[in-house]
Amino acid sequence: MGHGATLAEAEAEAEAEISRVGGPLFHRKDIGTVGSLASRHQQMRKVRGIKIGVLGSTRGSSLQPIYDAITAGSLAASVRVVISNKSAAPILERARTEGSAAAFISAKGKTREEYDREATALLETHRVDCVLLIGYMRIVSAEFCEHWEGRCFNVHPTLLPLHAGLMNLEAHQAVLDAGDAETGCTVHFVAAEVDAGAVVVQKRCPVAAGDDAEALKTKVQALEGPALIALVQKLVQDALPAKGGATYAAAGVDIEAGNRLVEMIKPACKATARPGSMGGIGGFGGLFDLKAAGFKDPILVSGTDGVGTKLKVAQAVGQHSTIGQDLVAMVVNDLVVQGAEPLFFLDYFATGKLEVEEARDVVIGIANACKACNCALVGGETAEMPSMYAPGEYDLGGFAVGAVERGEVMPRLEEIAEGDVLLGIMSSGVHSNGYSLVRHLVDSELGGDWKSPCPWDAGAGTIGEAFLTPTKLYVGSCLKAVRTQHVRALAHITGGGLTENLPRVLPEAIAAFVNLEVYDLPPVFQWLRKAGNVENKEMLRTFNCGIGMVLVCDPAHVDEVAATLAAAGEPSVRLGTLAARNDGEAVVVQSWWAA
Repeated sequence: MGHGATLAEAEAEAEAEISRVGGPLFHRKDIGTVGSLASRHQQMRKVRGIKIGVLGSTRGSSLQPIYDAITAGSLAASVRVVISNKSAAPILERARTEGSAAAFISAKGKTREEYDREATALLETHRVDCVLLIGYMRIVSAEFCEHWEGRCFNVHPTLLPLHAGLMNLEAHQAVLDAGDAETGCTVHFVAAEVDAGAVVVQKRCPVAAGDDAEALKTKVQALEGPALIALVQKLVQDALPAKGGATYAAAGVDIEAGNRLVEMIKPACKATARPGSMGGIGGFGGLFDLKAAGFKDPILVSGTDGVGTKLKVAQAVGQHSTIGQDLVAMVVNDLVVQGAEPLFFLDYFATGKLEVEEARDVVIGIANACKACNCALVGGETAEMPSMYAPGEYDLGGFAVGAVERGEVMPRLEEIAEGDVLLGIMSSGVHSNGYSLVRHLVDSELGGDWKSPCPWDAGAGTIGEAFLTPTKLYVGSCLKAVRTQHVRALAHITGGGLTENLPRVLPEAIAAFVNLEVYDLPPVFQWLRKAGNVENKEMLRTFNCGIGMVLVCDPAHVDEVAATLAAAGEPSVRLGTLAARNDGEAVVVQSWWAA
């Protein structure tokens, strides 16, 4: 037996009790379906499809098109329960009229987590497959987001990521104030950060001359119902196997999307061709002809790397066009340290759900960076792995092969000696190391708001955009410097900073004596140091602190090397010299940054 304010609510309770009974069981669902309301509810229940739970605080007018589509038989779904934090919310009456369970949960005296646990318990009682937030005037807890990850969706009245965090008329007024030519609504995954979840569906409409906030609200509200229907149709399509058996697409892997991506990126990849390139992308492997590249007696040099948690920033900001250069730079800058010319590159892109346009932006960024350093993008791998990654997340890896003639491999340890001069080339910013600390400081100082204005450079846009400044490519300038024959070693300043990377290219008996006062600590690093009260030594071993590459030079020809770098667009600074280590530290800081 079940009790409830509605037939649907009582039925759900009764079914929950029945599910606990063991042994042989014949369940009669045809008993007790009397009257038009019961018939309407049973009609919805006959549809085999997605079971929906709804959280709402307002009229819920965007929910009505879903009910209408279900009744018309065009949507394989049922709305099992509607929950509100307002006892008089019209969305509850709408639910009762349509035959869904309707429940008011009071928020009085409860923490956000306590309230959301109660809502989750009721949603699970009704065995819902997904949760829709429709006019829900509460911010759900991180615990709720985690529990319903990949199954909870919100409809937002702008074209996210534009005007995120705004609601109702405030959002529409922001569209007008920004002079946007179009607006619309967005259905997105719900994440702990407000309005930051991956976009699933967007519907658009033009902003007409004379529109005010109320007019835009009316236009956008008319789009929300169709957008939610499109979402549910997508969920049904993804969840139900096609006739004749299960499919890879139903399991969450879209082969056709992968094929579309390959076609999209072919022109960008083709543009990276260089002497030695053979064939194109799409085969089982990439080919390269060393002889055609001009090498006589080459040593091959390989490297691999990723981008780290800088990816989290790109995904939070929704900017994916520059992260590809980070990937390429982190690999090819390591090759040039060996004196090698990068020849070809392959990438690895992994995600839970392939968003073709997003992946295209990433790969085109990779291709553009490869072209900039005369490195062919000969192939890669796109892996779509449902449940491996959270919605909206992806990971990147890169692999490159370079070549250097025998006898020209760097570092030339036998030539490095006391008195050699250290030349430093400036970085473009934080590059791709230390982002776990960066994200921690942005969380603590700015509440994790990556869309807030950049505090150290008013012209840099948001702080998220500033931290997405891509890693500098040092290949062209450093190869020219190496070919002067006066460079004895190079050190790419990545994770571990100066203190850990310089010793990797020095003999054990030699130490680097560094004077940091020769340049000013760049503003981005000044902000990080101040935001976290980070000590100078910790800064130096966590970040590049403004120096992305260090060259160990013959002191008699250091001016020639510096002039070569300058001609290639890379001015340098004299960081210090080498001297006997004498059982001391491998890197000795003699003076710190100028004030």
